[in-house]
Amino acid sequence: MPTSLKGVQRRKARVRKQIKKNNAGRPRLSVHRSDKNIYAQIIDDATGRTLAAASTIDKALKGSLKAGWDIEAAASVGKLIAERSLAANVKQVVFDRGAYLYHGRVKALADAAREGGLDF
Repeated sequence: MPTSLKGVQRRKARVRKQIKKNNAGRPRLSVHRSDKNIYAQIIDDATGRTLAAASTIDKALKGSLKAGWDIEAAASVGKLIAERSLAANVKQVVFDRGAYLYHGRVKALADAAREGGLDF
């Protein structure tokens, strides 16, 4: 296993440990960022179920986006995940940034989800 992958796994585990310690039973808004797309899921860790999901490859967004890897695409995914989570009666979540810095696309997704009505 390359050392960089070990570092990513270590950062992800460190963030996840803090989330589980401080979540107070709330579902987790998990973000995954790839080179070309961004994905978001609302996960209930108690039952192990995904309550809502959105990404730049969804049919609802794919035609309206110029590109799937920019900040505008991340903001639209944040708005869509907020709409879908409110439809699933989830208003409060814990933000799980994974191993990514809270900057750029991850921050844009989080800010758009807050504007859409999620509380975290």
